Amino acid sequence: MSDQTIRQRDEIEEKYKWDIASMYSGAEDWKRDLDEALKGAEDFQRYQGLLGGSAETLADALDAESRFSQKLEKVYVYARMKLDEDNRDAAQQEMNEQAGTAIARISALTSWMTPEIIRIPEETLRSFLEQEPRLQVYRHVLESAIREKAHVLSPENENILAQLSEVLGSPDTVFTMLNDADLKFGEITDEEGNRVPLTHGNYIKFMRSADRAVRKDAYDHCYAAYEGLINTLAANYSANVKTDVISARLRHYPSARAAALSGGNIPESVYDSLVESVDQTLPALHDYIALRKELLGLDELRMYDIYVPLTSLKEEKIPFDQGVELAKKGLAPLGEDYLAQFQKGIEDRWIDIYENEGKTSGAYSFGSYDSKPFVLLNYDETLNDVFTIVHEMGHSMNSYYTRKTQPYIYGGHHIFTAEVASTVNETFLMKYLLETTQDPEQKKYLLNMYIEAFRTTLFRQTMFAEFEQAAHVHCAEGGGLSAKWLSDTYDALNNKYFGPALTPDRQIRYEWARIPHFYRSFYVYQYATGYSAANAIVSKILKEGAPARDAYLKFLASGSCDDPVELLKIAGVDMASKEPVALAMETFKGLVKEFRRLTTEK
Repeated sequence: MSDQTIRQRDEIEEKYKWDIASMYSGAEDWKRDLDEALKGAEDFQRYQGLLGGSAETLADALDAESRFSQKLEKVYVYARMKLDEDNRDAAQQEMNEQAGTAIARISALTSWMTPEIIRIPEETLRSFLEQEPRLQVYRHVLESAIREKAHVLSPENENILAQLSEVLGSPDTVFTMLNDADLKFGEITDEEGNRVPLTHGNYIKFMRSADRAVRKDAYDHCYAAYEGLINTLAANYSANVKTDVISARLRHYPSARAAALSGGNIPESVYDSLVESVDQTLPALHDYIALRKELLGLDELRMYDIYVPLTSLKEEKIPFDQGVELAKKGLAPLGEDYLAQFQKGIEDRWIDIYENEGKTSGAYSFGSYDSKPFVLLNYDETLNDVFTIVHEMGHSMNSYYTRKTQPYIYGGHHIFTAEVASTVNETFLMKYLLETTQDPEQKKYLLNMYIEAFRTTLFRQTMFAEFEQAAHVHCAEGGGLSAKWLSDTYDALNNKYFGPALTPDRQIRYEWARIPHFYRSFYVYQYATGYSAANAIVSKILKEGAPARDAYLKFLASGSCDDPVELLKIAGVDMASKEPVALAMETFKGLVKEFRRLTTEK
């Protein structure tokens, strides 16, 4: 869509915009809640030093904190969404700044609460749970606090670490500034022969170009920029890893990975089992890479040939209403209740559908505990946009079922489980399209799209997980994370994953230096586990029908009321076992086999 065709927001009909007025009628109502949240946090100080005094006092404090936090969440969500409607709006910019300031203020006012709860003797906390019925809703929160007690330092040391937190987080800030502000990739020649600047935003577009010279030009320019700063980037990432390792030691964790997984009580065996299962399936990935080389007709397959689509399809425009109907057909296995609420969400204006000048790009699901589970789209009538509908509505339906069932404190979702609902929906839609299409070219296109989702989500993120673990172990054992060590380690992993059909090159060894998620250590593996869990859930529902579907809907309603591995067991998936990842790997093998048959048989 060209800039000339993008409408102003007031030119779009109300029925195509989200119903944000259902949250607040205007700025005055919003300001009233903001002031009440701040006052609630200030009044909350009267509980400081008293939480261990009695079960009744602890319950009063937890209830009070929940009330003003719920109000603060609504204040922030509304301000953020209003700004996303048009980022040029100065009044909304100011409102969003006010909300951010309030969050910082309230965070400071309540920072004493968790350490004080943790310092309450375990036997006292457990007796409180038996004495006060109001504490039952907080049982999981308090049990988690007891579990983490061994890793909380003295108040003096906790205060020191809190004051150092901004400094300890500086490697991420430095990387962001280098990567997003200072790093320049220069210009390349596009498909029409024009000299154009290469950016983060258009890099993947050029890597998907049918013109191999364009792909190579973009690839070479991208990695030349990182190579030019590789020693600085290595020193910065080394500081990040050292921070993880030292922090884990200070808090008496056996490793940095154990510390990172502790928050969700994720067994380290889940991480290791993922890597092991994926490693065992690498021959299937190698087969796909070899098929890619064959279909592209290349003597040498290079890394800049990995993203170009293997099939092409003339996309027809899919109007929004038609896209919704297609989505519902794909989601039919989830049952009448799910589909009815999905449709009601469309009619109740959960979704902000079309692009307008100044609107935030991309798509997301958002909302507060007591608002509608809103969705931001920039719908452009493509098949990919239909997949975006089911993805984001998967998140919003998860929020709908959770908020309908759980109290505010469990109204969110763990990162480990957050992508399951969205990926389940995408998988159902993909399977429906594959089963119903009569067009051989569309089937090949969809299969390639599905295989690439596996490659980029399950295989690639697991490769990242192997790299992170190797770097942290090497550092913990006293090794130096030089640019050479990091690049050699990454290069070896890349060669292992892509296999013999790929001709190695010099540049890909620097890819580690451009991955922002590495500054949120031991995070990316959750994309792979979530994808595996979703694949297992879809398989169970299609095989077992209503019982598996009902179990999944119960999972959607569980929020964060338990540890994430336990929550997924509600849906019949045990991520502590090897079965879900193994099943995903078998699915991948089947897709590659079918794609090979369709693309190579005469």
